[in-house]
Amino acid sequence: MTLLEAIKQRHSVRKYIHKPLPQDVVETLRDKMEECNRLGNLHIQLVTNETKAFTGLLAYGSFSGVENYFVMVGKKDESLDERVGYYGEQLVLLAQQLGLNTCWVGLSYRKVNGAYVVGEGETIACMISLGYGETQGVSHKIKNAKQVSNISEETPSWFKEGVECALFAPTAINQQKFSFEYMGVKDGRHQVRARRGFSMVGYTQMDLGIAKCHFEIGAGKENFEWV
Repeated sequence: MTLLEAIKQRHSVRKYIHKPLPQDVVETLRDKMEECNRLGNLHIQLVTNETKAFTGLLAYGSFSGVENYFVMVGKKDESLDERVGYYGEQLVLLAQQLGLNTCWVGLSYRKVNGAYVVGEGETIACMISLGYGETQGVSHKIKNAKQVSNISEETPSWFKEGVECALFAPTAINQQKFSFEYMGVKDGRHQVRARRGFSMVGYTQMDLGIAKCHFEIGAGKENFEWV
């Protein structure tokens, strides 16, 4: 499965079957996780065979059977949520390529002492449930390209492809509060600006990081630079 195929096939899944992750799958996920930690200055941790985090009163998001999850940990600063979104979505898409299902989880979990480490000055931004789903999830209505960008007949084709990929990005309650603006060429490089909108729900900065990850996959990182 290519990344583009993973983007289109992946949907949020909250119910999982009891099926342990194969060791080679765990190792592949951990290798990518360490790369994301290094590049994103994060402390993401993969927890396997742990059943407490998504049970109890806080697991109100219809979760069941969750035994594996990523804990998205990092130092508190203004860019943390966007970095968590950007690098976390890389893990989500890899999981999809490996035949797994996932769901971004903002609140529907409880902390489990000893299952992971949150260091001094660090915080848990969110979690990502992981495993073999009872189903493959369902698609949701999404906006069109003109609602989230300045796409036109004059914008490059790669920009259109990037926007279309971004529209498949998971966002909190499917709010899609992001936008992309083609800024033209400067010093021989195409320029793109990404913005997040306002939402009472929150999570727009994390959503923007996820959407930027998708945009880069669709547009090709070599074709432009962020401004």
